[in-house]
Amino acid sequence: MPATHILLIEDDPAIAQSLQAGLREEGYVVTWQPNGRDGLHFAHSHQPHLIILDVRLPDGSGFDFCREMRSAGLRQPILMLTARREEIDKVIGLEMGADDYMTKPFGLRELVARVRALLRRAYGDLASTAVGNLLPIADLTINLDTAEVLRGRERLNLTPTEYRLLVYLARHAGQALSREQILTAVWSDSGDIESERTVNVHIRRLREKVEPDPSRPSLILTVPGIGYRLITTL
Repeated sequence: MPATHILLIEDDPAIAQSLQAGLREEGYVVTWQPNGRDGLHFAHSHQPHLIILDVRLPDGSGFDFCREMRSAGLRQPILMLTARREEIDKVIGLEMGADDYMTKPFGLRELVARVRALLRRAYGDLASTAVGNLLPIADLTINLDTAEVLRGRERLNLTPTEYRLLVYLARHAGQALSREQILTAVWSDSGDIESERTVNVHIRRLREKVEPDPSRPSLILTVPGIGYRLITTL
């Protein structure tokens, strides 16, 4: 089985070399790119399993590069690194398509735990072992074998976190789920994801991809004072 390949986009050589060494000791293949544009090109051409992306880069904002990656169809988990602690920065990162974030300074052990959690979510438990395991939702079909969401023959470009969120909602279709329930189920192994605003951000992103008209949701409904409810027919 090929080793897991991680792309590290970080402009500080000392931090990059330290993270490279630590992750390699854990058995990962790590490629370092010192700027966002080269990192973006590498991600396109080599398709790493996971991307660690710093917010402050010499050729632009990591937020913008994260958005470019998602717009270009890259679905790998993205872990953002930021030196700032403001909640708004974390929300911006999630809105741009990031799956998790860490605030510097942090320990290598914590980083490795986050990486493992993201990889487990994206590649470990997203697919079912059952054959032909399909989950129909309105005009969508979730293929649990391949971790794909289809509208007809069109594959929707969901991130691993968006996919996990949709599967959770689908498996509890018709139920009013609180933000806390969703947060616990979808982000249970990510210690720093604690704000219920995280749920709102990802629901908004998910609606933009699965709703016929995201401005008037008909699939993922808001339940006032509680959270969200997914319905199975349009």
